[in-house]
Amino acid sequence: MSNVLLIIFLALLFLSIMPKNSAKCSCTHIVVQPMCVHKLDGESEQWCVADLQTPDEELQVALDWACGKGGANCSKIQVNQPCYFPNTVKYHASYAFNNYFQNFKHKGGSCYFKGAAMITELDPSHNSCLYEYFP
Repeated sequence: MSNVLLIIFLALLFLSIMPKNSAKCSCTHIVVQPMCVHKLDGESEQWCVADLQTPDEELQVALDWACGKGGANCSKIQVNQPCYFPNTVKYHASYAFNNYFQNFKHKGGSCYFKGAAMITELDPSHNSCLYEYFP
């Protein structure tokens, strides 16, 4: 009998600590750890990625700008880092474009890169490579 009461107590305790409106809560990958973000109605998560139709030469120019003068943190696409593979201009540009966009979107930054990038609502993270999202 006491085991049943203990199980009921633990179930009620668990339910009491759950978010009241869990339907509007989504997990968002950030640099340190997953974090729960409550979205406003109509708000969606957006990432900036390379447009797959853009030639590699144009992507490389935009990638160089993002990692240089643009101020994106491109350390994760260096050798032996979690976003180095696949080692292609498209993947590296996508990571750099998104890093720039997330860090500067509220300061006038965009996801344009002379037409080489586009917005997606699908999280482009893969394997151990987490693409940041900042509300």
